[in-house]
Amino acid sequence: MKITCYSFITAIVFSLSTAATAVEPIRVVLEFVPDIDNGRRTFDICARCHLPEAWGNNDGTYPQLAGQHVNVLMKQLLDIRSGRRVIPSMQPFVQQRTIGGYQNISDVVAYISTLPMNPAHGRGPWPPESAEYREGGELYEQYCASCHGAAGEGNNELSYPRLQGQHYSYMSRQARLVRNNMRRVKPSMAALLAALSAEDFDKVLNYISYLPLPQADLAPSAAWRNPDFQ
Repeated sequence: MKITCYSFITAIVFSLSTAATAVEPIRVVLEFVPDIDNGRRTFDICARCHLPEAWGNNDGTYPQLAGQHVNVLMKQLLDIRSGRRVIPSMQPFVQQRTIGGYQNISDVVAYISTLPMNPAHGRGPWPPESAEYREGGELYEQYCASCHGAAGEGNNELSYPRLQGQHYSYMSRQARLVRNNMRRVKPSMAALLAALSAEDFDKVLNYISYLPLPQADLAPSAAWRNPDFQ
């Protein structure tokens, strides 16, 4: 199966101090047609931590990557490679001499996006019948749905992450990194975290963790194992 994905790499051009006018940043758009078979082979590097199913861990040590948008995965890998996003444990694995160039990255993110998602991902402490869940839903609709979608489906073209199926503990940990200025995100996300209390944001993430996923995107059961690694 052929999937066309786009990597968005911004080359910042700095003007000299003596220049009369400022130079605008240049956005370079690279288009690749991924090779899924090569992506499967390349994913062996990632599977050692993210697991062969790309499900991560329910405790949030590693995120669920399966089913995520290719542009989102591409952006995160490039951000880690460039140092824009700091994850020391990931740095050795995203370098060109380890994982390869942009084509290899395109191949592996395309492969990951085709994997079925964990039907039993880590969820938050407040079930759908709780007041906290309902409050989280109201906050999500007010603050999050316009970018991430009413169902948490995200947006591939705009590189907005799919939130459906993500582990609650992972989302909670990332939110705290942003709140403590330890992870850079878009200004709109930073403003949202500043506007909401920690308790309110926990309610939002709890609500997200219970968002239903399309049946077609799920593995048959939590016992499913990736046949490519058996």
